[in-house]
Amino acid sequence: LQVIKEPGKSATSDKWMWLIRGGPPNQPVVTFDYDASRSAAVPSRLLEGFSGVLQTDGYVGYNQVCRDTDITRMGCWDHARRKFVDATKAIPATKKRVSKKSKAELALNKIRQLYAIEKQIKELSPEKRYEQRQKLSIPILNDFKTWLDKNICKIAKDSLTYTAMFYALNQWDTLIRYCDDGQLYISNILAENAIRPLAIGRRNWLFSDTPKGADASAACYSLIETAKANGLEPYKYILHILQNIAEADTVENLKNYCPRIALNCNN
Repeated sequence: LQVIKEPGKSATSDKWMWLIRGGPPNQPVVTFDYDASRSAAVPSRLLEGFSGVLQTDGYVGYNQVCRDTDITRMGCWDHARRKFVDATKAIPATKKRVSKKSKAELALNKIRQLYAIEKQIKELSPEKRYEQRQKLSIPILNDFKTWLDKNICKIAKDSLTYTAMFYALNQWDTLIRYCDDGQLYISNILAENAIRPLAIGRRNWLFSDTPKGADASAACYSLIETAKANGLEPYKYILHILQNIAEADTVENLKNYCPRIALNCNN
């Protein structure tokens, strides 16, 4: 995110909008937070006091907060899959016509099997999802791990396929962690979906003028995306706030207008 008047930073340098999606399954919260830094200090600040499972991509900036706290790191299969997708896209068209599948394509087939299981069991209770993952997903994961160990040494180290295989092996312990609990997800797609409106909007408004403006954007996006995550129609929710918030004369009354509490405003 470009912020023009960030002290100590040039106007064109990168700054960052961070996003956390969490909370109880029936009351999710989406929080945006602006910071000029992408260092490990930011997740340490954002996750202060939190204990539980943190699902992310492989960015090393999250390692410190997991080492220093009671937080379990968990990987995202969407990020692992994309690297194999990139590898298949880089295959010359002449080679794609050959009947023998590339190793990147073989890996994608194994990953698709994992996603097919998740689609099949998504309506089950967490307990049943755990049982089905142990029965169906674990054997596929074990086979995939064996295949990766066997084949990575056969791939050129400067290839995208090697990069994808190395990423999967390097992140393996975190990638398989979703099988430990039926409440966990195979990927962090819900967080990615929540941040997509900001990424799309940025193409139009391009930048924030000041850090205060970026903070204001973070507050607005937090309210709207949390409303959407809780099944509220954003326009009706904002209208509800504007029409009634003057009555919120205490902090407790103000909390009643938080998206996950003000569910009746959708009626």
